[in-house]
Amino acid sequence: MERTAFSAMSCPVARALDRVGEWWSILILRDALHGLTRFDQFQESLGIAPNMLSRRLKALVEAGMLEQRLYCERPPRHEYVLTDRGREFRAVLVALYAWGSKHFSPEGASVLLIDTETGRVADPVLVDRASGRPILDPSFAFAPGPTATDGVRRRLAASPWGVVTAPTKTTAKPVRRRSRSKPA
Repeated sequence: MERTAFSAMSCPVARALDRVGEWWSILILRDALHGLTRFDQFQESLGIAPNMLSRRLKALVEAGMLEQRLYCERPPRHEYVLTDRGREFRAVLVALYAWGSKHFSPEGASVLLIDTETGRVADPVLVDRASGRPILDPSFAFAPGPTATDGVRRRLAASPWGVVTAPTKTTAKPVRRRSRSKPA
């Protein structure tokens, strides 16, 4: 069965999933962020079949998340090093860590995210850089961007987390389609 490609979709979530949506890819990136670089290190850490690991590493290189570098000429051996794009994926992993720890770890935390300066356990949240407010605040909504398709505009207009129009220089605030309840 062939996988559906999302790269042609205009949605940034779909395009991101096209690059890293396969679970092995996310776990490979997790391990790369923890310093693993070599094929055998990834294989040992993940217990993944060699052919699957080869495919996922190749896809991550093609997506610009990893860079393949020769570290041994005879026999030729490569390591896989994070690119800037791959290092930026750390924020996504931290968000997945926080969500997974909160909702899917009834036995307790197996991994902690700590502030290395204070030693305190961190409580990661996604915030708006300009205001410092958490993105889960109900005042944040998705709005159609300049290249939004009609389908994206319709979906956002119908969504309780979307708005009909984005703010412009002539409008002070975006227009909400309907109200939504505050998240729990």
